[in-house]
Amino acid sequence: MSSDVGLPTATQVEDARRVIADVLDPTPTVTLSLRGRGVLTKLESLQPVGSFKVRGALAAVAAARREDSSGAVIASSAGNHGLGIAHAANLLGVRATVVVPSNASSVKVEKLRRYDIELIQTGDSYDDAQAYALDLAATRSIRYISPFNDTHVIAGQASVFEEMLRQTPEIEHLVVSVGGGGLMAGCLIARELAGRSDVRVTGAQAEKSAAMYYVLRGATMAEVRHEPTIADGLAGGGDDGAVTNEIIAKYQIPLVLVPEAEIRRAVREGAESNGVVMEGSASASYAAITTNLIEDDSSRIGFILCGRNISPDLFLELLSEPLS
Repeated sequence: MSSDVGLPTATQVEDARRVIADVLDPTPTVTLSLRGRGVLTKLESLQPVGSFKVRGALAAVAAARREDSSGAVIASSAGNHGLGIAHAANLLGVRATVVVPSNASSVKVEKLRRYDIELIQTGDSYDDAQAYALDLAATRSIRYISPFNDTHVIAGQASVFEEMLRQTPEIEHLVVSVGGGGLMAGCLIARELAGRSDVRVTGAQAEKSAAMYYVLRGATMAEVRHEPTIADGLAGGGDDGAVTNEIIAKYQIPLVLVPEAEIRRAVREGAESNGVVMEGSASASYAAITTNLIEDDSSRIGFILCGRNISPDLFLELLSEPLS
């Protein structure tokens, strides 16, 4: 999907910050011990929908309502963005349609069914769901809200790192899980607006589904191969020409590829060692820090625990797997 989506302006970031502050409490940043190392951890898993995605959704739905108070929105999602859209639409009184693939996480689909929205399950991948949602948006002449390639969504995600910088200004290195790049782009916008270019940023992608990594190296989305991963929130994400690609390339952000075994191990380790529930998308960053993928032993490092929406069956399966 080509795009003429623009970078968020300072005014748009402020608009997003205002609507988010009206309905969401700031999430805490705590220090967890990752194999003996103190790591700053932003607990976005405590959001009402279980992930950071509600921030961008609130910003985008509010912008849609400002443009047309009687309008509606449609979104495609692997699950968490859809939950954010559903929550935001119900709070702001906007009609919403959410399209997810037929194999979307059962726990996310079950949560979506609790909202007063139109839920459509179709296709075998996020890309299939996105194609359907785009066609439906065109047919119905309603606004499509991308999980990442949307100016207002990115403006909303910027509030994550804005909060984290206020809570822990000593941070020197931030690790961010990357799918389509909405959270990463928001963090980079926040870093620039705060004048904190001293903070190093690294992206972590699931090795089995790393579209951004390859697209930034010249591949097209059609050439990227995707394999199943428990980091379903990162899987398949990306559009040719997306503004998130532009932002990540502009700042020359390094991306590391996290093996599936390390993502799985991190979920169990996080629960047993730190008492946190992480879905695979969040554990990609955790694993990038605890393995030798990031060569940084001295900086005050941190990551965003971006979501907790993991199915009970998968969680129990991972808890039973050996740590070594």
